[in-house]
Amino acid sequence: MAVPATASVCDADRYGPPSVTGLVDLLDRHVRERPHARALVVTEDRVHLSYRALAALADDVAARLGATGLRRGDAIGLICANNAEFVVALLGAARAGLVLAPLDPTLPAAQLSDRLDALGAQALLLGPSVNDATAAQVAVPTWPLRVIASRAGTATVALDTSAPAVREVRGAAGELSGQDALVLFTAGTTARAKMVPLTHANVAASVRGICATYELGPGDATVAVMPFFHGHGLFAALLATLASGGCVLLPERGRFSAHTFWDDMRAAGATWFTAVPTIHEILLDRAGTEYPGPQTPPLKFVRSCSAPLNTATQRALERTFGAPLLSAYGMTESTHQATSEPLPTRGPLKQGSVGLPTGVDLRVVDSLGRTCPVGTEGEVWVQGPTVTRGYLGNPGETARSFTDGWLRTGDLGVLDKDGYLSLTGRIKNLINRGGEKISPEHVEDIIAGCPGVVEAAVFAVPDAVYGQRVGAAVVVREGESIGSEQILRYARDRLAAFEVPDKLELVAALPHTAKGALDRLAVEAKYGQ
Repeated sequence: MAVPATASVCDADRYGPPSVTGLVDLLDRHVRERPHARALVVTEDRVHLSYRALAALADDVAARLGATGLRRGDAIGLICANNAEFVVALLGAARAGLVLAPLDPTLPAAQLSDRLDALGAQALLLGPSVNDATAAQVAVPTWPLRVIASRAGTATVALDTSAPAVREVRGAAGELSGQDALVLFTAGTTARAKMVPLTHANVAASVRGICATYELGPGDATVAVMPFFHGHGLFAALLATLASGGCVLLPERGRFSAHTFWDDMRAAGATWFTAVPTIHEILLDRAGTEYPGPQTPPLKFVRSCSAPLNTATQRALERTFGAPLLSAYGMTESTHQATSEPLPTRGPLKQGSVGLPTGVDLRVVDSLGRTCPVGTEGEVWVQGPTVTRGYLGNPGETARSFTDGWLRTGDLGVLDKDGYLSLTGRIKNLINRGGEKISPEHVEDIIAGCPGVVEAAVFAVPDAVYGQRVGAAVVVREGESIGSEQILRYARDRLAAFEVPDKLELVAALPHTAKGALDRLAVEAKYGQ
């Protein structure tokens, strides 16, 4: 039984974006109707860039890219932090008909080169934060891009395209067309990163769904917490805000800083923000000394996505920030958001749930692809206008992950009678302890609820008798005296005997991916031996 989407079209008159067709016309309505409204707040001086100014910068970049001889549907890369250059490159490339592939600036040069080569990028745009040594090692023509903004709100672009672009189409780029807007790389925490092509239609459907879910409009503003080279920051924070006529503040150094976060929120007049649980934990831990309370603009909601958020943290955040915390669920292959808890005015919030479908159909199926009864665990499948067509250059993985238009997410979940989804784990992560299948995510959620615990990672430990046993690495809040045995006692009271970790180690910190999710490959390599 497919669960009907609860929100697929925005109310454009009140809070929704225009009927955009993709990145190309994302700003058009606001340039016509509200040209002087804030689109971005940038640089250490917190310069306001209007929709008219941003569109003019994008048009300038589009013209310069068009003069290079690149053709519609050609692929170029982008290495840039969350700054004005990223936004201008993104919109300018789209207006030039090019397909943009944003890359993580912190990746080693060898990995950057591998990804650019696999894609077949014909040039690489470089933002100001890119290390010169890294850029020099990338075997693709590089085009430095700078935006010079004045305190008066005017801005100009400097783009050096003197290095000739690669002319032949190579790698997976041969599978792209003028209908495509972006290529995003999956996080790659449990396998090698895959290339996901997203069309302009995918982008448009995604931003409409996000805006409708949260009723975003011109009166809203946010701070860019998550990196734009992943879907969470790109679609939820940046594109949905611009599509709906709001404002995005880009932190001074192009990345999240807990030290400046609340000042940034005040400077933007922010009404909401979105982040991963790791960042929410950081803000909560520092709230006693840094959260300004009444001096902060009132928040409509706070959003959490990209990793499970334990219930204790969620409730503590709501009490501290005085706003509902809405959990969402998405993936690169569904152009980010697939489900979200609704605003309180639209429906109830359910403990442990990631909410209702937003512009997609969703079902939970068994190992034979049959729909599971309500309340029965199975694999989550998603279908709709945000779902990509497959992976570039990887027909085998495409065949495994896509069935008759349905994306087989690899995530385990349960639907309740009202269509709310609760995630219970990931198929690849399951620990098999003598035939008992254990979800590490479930065990992590329980341990994280123990007073004094900041975060937990649960993993398989090889065992000659059971095949695998349960291991855990736990981070304890600074200043807490809680020990391993107290945590295990807490776990025994709340878990089945076979789920309780056989090995538990207290650690100073856990490894995370660039988007803030737990890096399970790194955890397994470090602790699972």
